[in-house]
Amino acid sequence: MSTLIARLCLAACLGASFAASAASADSDAAQRFRAIYTQEWDWRQQQFAGADDEDTQALPADHLPRVDAATQAMRERYWADVLERLDAIPADALHGDERVSYEVYRNQVEALLADQRFRTWQMPFNSDTSFWGNLGFTARRPLRNAADYRRYIGLLRDVPRYFDEQIANMRAGLARGFSVPRATLAGRDQSIANVARAKDADSLFYEPFRQMPASIPAGQQALLRADGLAAIRDAVAPAHARLLDFIRNVYMKQARDSLAAEAMPDGKAFYRAQIRKFTTLDMSPDAIHALGLKEVARLHADMERTIGETGFKGSFAAFLHYLRTDPKFYPRSADELLKQAAWIANRVNGKLGQYVGRLPRQRFVIEPVPAELAPFYTGGRGGAGYYMVNTYDLPSRPLYALTALTLHESAPGHALQMPLAAEHEGLPDFRRNTYISAFGEGWALYSERLGLEMGLYDTPYDRFGYLGYQMWRACRLVVDTGIHHLGWSRAQAIAYMRENTALGEHEIETEVDRYIAWPGQALAYYLGEMAIVQARERAEKALGERFDLRAFHDAVLALGSVPLPVLQQQIDRFIADGGKSPYDEKR
Repeated sequence: MSTLIARLCLAACLGASFAASAASADSDAAQRFRAIYTQEWDWRQQQFAGADDEDTQALPADHLPRVDAATQAMRERYWADVLERLDAIPADALHGDERVSYEVYRNQVEALLADQRFRTWQMPFNSDTSFWGNLGFTARRPLRNAADYRRYIGLLRDVPRYFDEQIANMRAGLARGFSVPRATLAGRDQSIANVARAKDADSLFYEPFRQMPASIPAGQQALLRADGLAAIRDAVAPAHARLLDFIRNVYMKQARDSLAAEAMPDGKAFYRAQIRKFTTLDMSPDAIHALGLKEVARLHADMERTIGETGFKGSFAAFLHYLRTDPKFYPRSADELLKQAAWIANRVNGKLGQYVGRLPRQRFVIEPVPAELAPFYTGGRGGAGYYMVNTYDLPSRPLYALTALTLHESAPGHALQMPLAAEHEGLPDFRRNTYISAFGEGWALYSERLGLEMGLYDTPYDRFGYLGYQMWRACRLVVDTGIHHLGWSRAQAIAYMRENTALGEHEIETEVDRYIAWPGQALAYYLGEMAIVQARERAEKALGERFDLRAFHDAVLALGSVPLPVLQQQIDRFIADGGKSPYDEKR
């Protein structure tokens, strides 16, 4: 008996020792992972300090980021080293939220490294966004004290160096056939020309000096204004003039004639990398194209049924012509468009609590797209704290689609999801403050679908507007892969959009140019929405009467912004936990 007891004691001791060793290994893996992402995130913030865009505000700085080839090579080496260090961590030793963070972070680093290896920094703009345009967002950020103004003036004085480095990069891209397609460049120089020609206080970059905080003494305000004007006159305007000369006389003349991403150096691999970056899925262009054709056919049938509800007698093409040409469907003024968007947003606000459990503290403002961006901008754009409505070319801004647009760009779309992630103190910074297109755009497109459940599409025309927006994103699957993989022409892409969507001609052209110049980005929306819809259907079926829609939405939104495979894994966890809101666990 004593021998048996001794053996049992030995087994228990060995088991306890093994458990302790496993726990120690798990703890070590978690500590190493945290050390890697904490160090890299701090480094990343310093690398891109001063570089605001419409979605994020960079760390305050008196300079713009370095973008020269040597710095780009250094960043490539840095992220390659980070990935090697991540490979050395046994991922199976990470559990719960730590494992989720690992998958999110690894996806981020892989995308960053892929962009460096394909030298995407040699093509630092497209028909939608640009490095010079992003400076306009910097000029609109609120400055609160004299130190903020001094940093801003330092940043303005750094514009010439920054632009010169970007020009050198673009020259290198042109030399190897890696450029924005020439077909999408018409008119994109105008925003540069506006800054180059503006006289001193008329410049966009003088905006922060027009109304300075009263806490800054008057004498100091005068000195800061004088320094700001000098920086605009001596640095900003001349730098824009040199950039304008380069874009008009070099870039526009030497940019490639081809449209397809696959036509560029190592193009097939590049396009697949962009698909992975924006969709977080390893789908082939052919599979995406086939899916798009299937979804376009399905939505077309839904749209035909909705046309019948309007009482319209005529073909699908005739109905689209009717929508595009009848003035009753369009705002008569910018104010009418903005006020209608505000009314829709207010209606949504009254219903949100029935659909989302945890709401963000931050609210958003509705304002027009800045005039210098509007001619080539999307119909609207939303983010943390804002919903911009494009009031340019009012005959291309249909009111019947405004409900879907508002749901997408404001709440419960971007202006809810993004601040909610930023306010989630339980997430590491790289999850709170970064944006994955497939998740963010997927959620925003899913938010349009929620408008059906909220009862916000009042008329058959509103419902057609919703279906038209769904069709628009499904068409992107066809058009993006058609252009970049199957060799479609610009005219072919425009014709496909014209035949299948109710978008106006101006918006169709700006959208197609966006897809041409930004390979893969347009694929994120519909694939992301499909992932959320499929996850919800799975949860509803598994949980039955226990399914709570508010808890499901909390489970999705609490993740921050994650790759679609991670989303699916976490919904499986939500189901296994009985469908509880993740916030219930923290009370």
